[in-house]
Amino acid sequence: MLLSTTHTLENQSITEYLGIVTGETIIGANIFKDIFAGIRDVVGGRSGSYERVLREAKDNALSEMTEQARRMGANAVIGIDLDYETLGANGGMIMVTASGTAVKC
Repeated sequence: MLLSTTHTLENQSITEYLGIVTGETIIGANIFKDIFAGIRDVVGGRSGSYERVLREAKDNALSEMTEQARRMGANAVIGIDLDYETLGANGGMIMVTASGTAVKC
């Protein structure tokens, strides 16, 4: 399955547009990650635990979107957009959504 943020695929002709596909993931960050991320905010540096959570959420959303496209008979998804949001009273949940257009090439 080809995945692209562009609306065309170089050296490929799109023969059929199958429709919009999406994938959503909501992942909670636990209290220990919050504590260590707070320490990182004070002393500086990157928060590896949050980066791993974001990467996992992105991968899950893309996987769900890809599976939906596959069920529609697509062999590519173009125009992919990723959105990140925090949810919950203290922003303890992270939501990642992936959307794009399923196509045949």
